[in-house]
Amino acid sequence: MSARKPLGRWITARKVVQIAALLFVIALLIMTRRGGWPPDLVNLLMRLDPLTVLAQSLSSRSFLLGSAVVLLTLLLTVIAGRAWCGWLCPLGTVLDLIPLRKRTLRDKQPAISNSWRSVKYGLLIAILVAALLGNLTLLIFDPLTIFIRTFTTSLWPAADQIVTSLETTLYRVPFLSDPISALDGWLRPAIFPSQPVYYRDAWLFGAVFVGIIALNLIAPRLWCRYLCPLGGLLGWISRGAWLRREVAEECKGCTLCTSVCPTGTIDATQHYVSDPAECTLCLECLDVCPRSTIAFQLHRQLAPRQAYDPSRRQFLAAATLAIGGVALFQSDATRQRVDDHLIRPPGVIENDLLDQCIRCGECVRACPTHGLQPALTQAGLQGVWTPLLVPRLGYCDYSCNACGQVCPVAAIPPLNLDDKRTRVIGKAYLDDNRCIAWADHRDCIVCEEMCPLPEKAIYLEKREFADSAGSTVTVQVPHVERDKCIGCGICEFKCPLNGEAAIRVFVPGAEAAF
Repeated sequence: MSARKPLGRWITARKVVQIAALLFVIALLIMTRRGGWPPDLVNLLMRLDPLTVLAQSLSSRSFLLGSAVVLLTLLLTVIAGRAWCGWLCPLGTVLDLIPLRKRTLRDKQPAISNSWRSVKYGLLIAILVAALLGNLTLLIFDPLTIFIRTFTTSLWPAADQIVTSLETTLYRVPFLSDPISALDGWLRPAIFPSQPVYYRDAWLFGAVFVGIIALNLIAPRLWCRYLCPLGGLLGWISRGAWLRREVAEECKGCTLCTSVCPTGTIDATQHYVSDPAECTLCLECLDVCPRSTIAFQLHRQLAPRQAYDPSRRQFLAAATLAIGGVALFQSDATRQRVDDHLIRPPGVIENDLLDQCIRCGECVRACPTHGLQPALTQAGLQGVWTPLLVPRLGYCDYSCNACGQVCPVAAIPPLNLDDKRTRVIGKAYLDDNRCIAWADHRDCIVCEEMCPLPEKAIYLEKREFADSAGSTVTVQVPHVERDKCIGCGICEFKCPLNGEAAIRVFVPGAEAAF
């Protein structure tokens, strides 16, 4: 081979593609909302994810036609191996942008046994076996769902708070007040909501994301090397990838390539070859090689097995753990007793949701009132990070059906607006002991005013009460007609009491709570 050092244009091209892909994903998430981009477009990211498509198909025993775009990812992997991981994955790009440790060309790879690479394969096997048994809980480890959930619940609200604080500070500067007002007038409908957004357990989602980034302190892309189940699936396919890294005989063993490899897959003891299942086509080795002895060429045969590839025993162990875990989830005490406040999106059937929901959080992102929240323990272990409505934080808008439209796997049915308005998701119950009108004998008709139904599910009745002075006062008190109530929760959201509302929405059939 020529001694000419390769140009860095491919490295630049990869970084440009990474940044462009990350910005596109962020734009998709920002526009995942009522009145945003078309559902087929905002669903694109999750439908390109082979792991979620495969697991959801196994669990639901069906394949959605819209998920056929996953063939593009599979085709890319067959041609170029784990190029998705090195060029397109948003989480991988973030890990590259925040290395935490500055590496030099003489740095050695961390002394971590290659056997740890089998962890991601074990997790992959567990996910697929559990999916076959109708459980998708382990998809919380999918890198794309991690990124979407973190952006929705932590990064986006944090960015909103930072921008709001900056605007408030700059607005006090006299000559900046008008430009700041104009900027805010554009930002609020286009990028951020008009009101602050709060998500329960946002700290947990943020902590998981920070933890994955912090692993870079141990090794570059440690998550991708040892833990990512999607990387494991793409790695399996990449054993037959056409485009692979090769090292010529002229290599003098300078070890520069081993130092820069972000996945540590270059083996100095085997003439600096690499495992196609671990190589992300970052091209860093190609760029630093002083003698141009590295090339990427076409192959047709399968790559040889590695010592860390899962053995039959490891496969059986992972499958057994998955089966045991599913059995544990099924016997979870919280699953046997439905939470009185486990209010699901319109049209959802609980068992179907658990079989189909991939925990991506797109419905949570799309909810205009931010009442949809990711569940933690409310639905039991099997329902972790599935969507539920928390009316005290936001209600189900009578004129909105966005959650069903953006769900990439139809776990929330894509109901038209007229159909959605008839779906009962809960029933409102009034606590007379807390209601301002009933308990304090003061006029308050907020819940009745807010009820969006043409035939109100809340009506007012005049009642006479004796006040503290012994005089008679006439007050309008609310009553709930539960046969009309659909459980949208706007009455609970708008109740002016601090803390727990006087009127609360329960799942249908929760009369025993009163």
